[in-house]
Amino acid sequence: MSSARPATLEQWLAHIDRQHPQPIAMGLERVREVAARMGLQRPAQRCIVVGGTNGKGSTVAFIEAIARAAGWTVGAYTSPHLLAYNERVRIDGADVDDATLVAGFNAVEDARGDTALTYFEYGTLCALWAFARAGLDLAVLEVGLGGRLDAVNIVDADVAVITTVDIDHADWLGSDREAIGAEKAGIIRGWKPLILGEIDPPSSVLRRAYVLGANAIRFGSDFFAEAVDADTWRWRDVSFRIELPQPALWAPVQRANAAAAIAALRALDRPVPRAAWARGVAAAQVAGRLQRFERDGVEVLVDVGHNPQAAAALGTALQARPASGRTLAVYAALADKDAAGVVAALQARIDRWYLAGLEGARGQGAAQLRERLAGTAAAGAATFADVGQALAAALEQARRGDRVLVFGSFHTVAEALPRLQAGVARAVTSTAQPLPVR
Repeated sequence: MSSARPATLEQWLAHIDRQHPQPIAMGLERVREVAARMGLQRPAQRCIVVGGTNGKGSTVAFIEAIARAAGWTVGAYTSPHLLAYNERVRIDGADVDDATLVAGFNAVEDARGDTALTYFEYGTLCALWAFARAGLDLAVLEVGLGGRLDAVNIVDADVAVITTVDIDHADWLGSDREAIGAEKAGIIRGWKPLILGEIDPPSSVLRRAYVLGANAIRFGSDFFAEAVDADTWRWRDVSFRIELPQPALWAPVQRANAAAAIAALRALDRPVPRAAWARGVAAAQVAGRLQRFERDGVEVLVDVGHNPQAAAALGTALQARPASGRTLAVYAALADKDAAGVVAALQARIDRWYLAGLEGARGQGAAQLRERLAGTAAAGAATFADVGQALAAALEQARRGDRVLVFGSFHTVAEALPRLQAGVARAVTSTAQPLPVR
């Protein structure tokens, strides 16, 4: 490496983005080799790896919050980020600072030699380096893509969690649940607990657990989450039960994520004070998961949901807490997502659609998105160059009591959050009428 090595975090992120010819390159050989050169061992006394199609980030947040309420020092690694890269690496509840990340990237660069690493592989090694120096009781690591060949899978976890399995990233993982489940099952370890967060996991996951002798602990069979009343729910298994407050993450699906988190921590077989379960469930927060704002009597919800399964969960949440007026949806999706499936899952809950474009290698313009939605409830939607313009149009046309839902991607939420947090939506510069279909 020349003397022009990056100095700031911004420079490092630009640098690592250029180091591999492909943004995604599945496989563990490169990252495992560099980890060995760095001398990376276990990142904490205990480790939990969380994979799955949806619910990973929320499940990590519940595990982290409960463990911290129990007095543990916890590191959490998640992806992608919304507003700042630092969000991906948390130690003791706080995003790590730029200096720690710069030091970690320098350590990776010192070790990698001529081995090409992807952006995610750099970040994973940097996070493991930071965790190894923090004296953690627990590291919680979210799988980036799939499981079997994801960089996080170089860590042998004490407990693996697979939240849900559904169709997403089909070009990389397969076109059906069984094939995708086989990839997700790569994080399972022999004779270690496996937490399954859905009632009907693919048989490919169960077969892998059986072959390895892993103890599969299944939601709806081995542990349960049951409503008690509007404010309380019960977690139970054969030897333990506890009544808990509803999560601050209020979508109904979050109770299943919290239940999986509790099962994962119980599988570690380390004592957790009884009060910590409730404190953690109530404290867990994740940006962009039905995050709520209010503008002049209009409720604004932002959510990263980007596939049909996530959209169905969104629909359930909207039904559980209906608006007094209309629901207006601002939707922007990456080009490789099942946009028609998303709209179909939500169409019964949406009164008007606003389609926005996303930039970047995987992005698409709003007109292209609308072409893909021909024949759906969003086929005649207004189109806008970006999320800011679509959001401004929706807010302009919303009346008191209406609700605006902004969703479809982490990129969608990342564009909306700064405007909502500042209390200002950018002025609309395009017409709110549908653009001609090309």
